[in-house]
Amino acid sequence: MTVTALKPVSDIPTRPDFDEQRLAWLTQSVLANRFLPEPTIDSIFVGDGDYRAIGAEFLGHLVRLGGLLPDDRVLDIGSGIGRIAVPLTQYLTPGAAYWGVDPVAEGIAWCKQHITPVYDNFRFDHIDVAHHIYNPKGAIKGEALRLPFEPESFDFIFMISVATHLPPLEIASYIREAKRLLAPGGRLFITAFVLDETAQGALPQRDPRLAFKREKDGPAWLVDRTAPLSAVGFDDGFFERIIQRLGLSISLKSLGHWRGQKAAHYQDIFVVEKTG
Repeated sequence: MTVTALKPVSDIPTRPDFDEQRLAWLTQSVLANRFLPEPTIDSIFVGDGDYRAIGAEFLGHLVRLGGLLPDDRVLDIGSGIGRIAVPLTQYLTPGAAYWGVDPVAEGIAWCKQHITPVYDNFRFDHIDVAHHIYNPKGAIKGEALRLPFEPESFDFIFMISVATHLPPLEIASYIREAKRLLAPGGRLFITAFVLDETAQGALPQRDPRLAFKREKDGPAWLVDRTAPLSAVGFDDGFFERIIQRLGLSISLKSLGHWRGQKAAHYQDIFVVEKTG
């Protein structure tokens, strides 16, 4: 796994170490637990791959790389049809709070019907933000995103496979909103496609579906110009500039194996901290 620490360790607020043995047991339990809710295959709109396996995998990433704690107040931006929420029901304590928001009303409805009645600290809201693929008739422009929560309401916010479907102008809006909602010491976990030199070089092992081409002068890279938001990558340094301009600190940049290099995760991962 290619990992870049972008600040000295002494400058980064630390969180307690996780119990690796318990986490490994928990992810296996999520995979094996037939009583956990799971949508039908034809209703899953959040991408390919095994619903339960991907959720369990990201539970591990959120804890190991992101530092997610069992008692955190959590906001899942782009909660979809509960793929990450379901395994989190087994990790977050009853005293923790989880909110999921998404522009796809059907996904929110499924989560409200199948997750909240059993786990009442898990709540979901439909956000009518416009998106060419997921909510083309949405009333809210992505550049004007403002979520219905008070400042500093959350300890941990994550955006999994969200930035990979947003235009550049909206990325800054989402990160700015995350900063508003994070409590001091809180963390933002983002997955993305970063077009560094290796990714631009197109290694033979790279995922053949992601033949990105730079859009004009950038910073966006697109796979399909006829459906530009189906997969979006960004110039290396694009996220760093936005995050640092907003006064946040990047504690981790971990590059994924989509680009053809060995890594413990597919997409690229940033862990961002609100230090004050």
